[in-house]
Amino acid sequence: MENIFNNPYSISYPEIIAVSSEDNSRIELIEKFDCIGGAMWAGNHYRKSPLTESVRVVGNTQRFMLSTGCVDLELEGSYFPAGICGAEISGDEISISYVGMGGGGVGASVCRSTAKGVIKSSSEPCGGGKVAGSTITLPKMQRVVIGIDDTDTAEEGATWTLAHNISKAVEDENSRYLSHTIVQLFPVPYRTKNCVAIACEFATREPEKLISSFEELVRKYTLSDETGLCAFSGFDTTPLRKYGEQVKAGEVSNAEFEEIRELLEIRIEGRGIIGAAAAIPFYTDYEEALKI
Repeated sequence: MENIFNNPYSISYPEIIAVSSEDNSRIELIEKFDCIGGAMWAGNHYRKSPLTESVRVVGNTQRFMLSTGCVDLELEGSYFPAGICGAEISGDEISISYVGMGGGGVGASVCRSTAKGVIKSSSEPCGGGKVAGSTITLPKMQRVVIGIDDTDTAEEGATWTLAHNISKAVEDENSRYLSHTIVQLFPVPYRTKNCVAIACEFATREPEKLISSFEELVRKYTLSDETGLCAFSGFDTTPLRKYGEQVKAGEVSNAEFEEIRELLEIRIEGRGIIGAAAAIPFYTDYEEALKI
């Protein structure tokens, strides 16, 4: 009880992560939140910044798709009391600047500057009616989405649970486990039962180590001789979307898989590779992922 009230007018975000596009023009800012009310309030107002392309909630995270740059925000109480005013990439670091007035200034300053993942920060005095802000510096990370299918048999196992447990096991300070998506595929005759594949998303500074660690555990625990495992490293999985939709709509051939092979790092190439690759472009798109 006493620890909570050491600073009763501040809530620390549990973790903040930043993923950059290959050309450094865009950043996905991923904020894990503890207070859902505060997060929803921030999302409502931060989307009004000229730097913000979109805002969405995924599980216990709120994701801001940002254009890089710096802007002056014309804040106005109640209508636009806080926002993101800077998103910059320098070398292997990403800096995000926030500003807000009143309670919005508290969220824009101390609440984020103490989050896990922050390398360094600068904050202005906040609270009451003050306008305050902060700049936080985060490690520049890249997105890796791992697709996996066919690790179970008719007698035992479940790919979705294995994928989640492996994702938790390989997570460390340099590779953060962001999301798990079950993707419904077309129910081909040789499916185990439900015909789903899994996409596991990470933010990482060590993609090769991450993918190899994941592969090692899949090989150790898979129950199937037809396991498929592959990875996509990149900011945007759109080039795989058409293929993924084809696999959800009907049975596809190996020739169709060959058309997207070069976009992927193939690690285990059993029959499940068709579904493993198809799951990747549906990461965090849960409504479409679950449609049959």
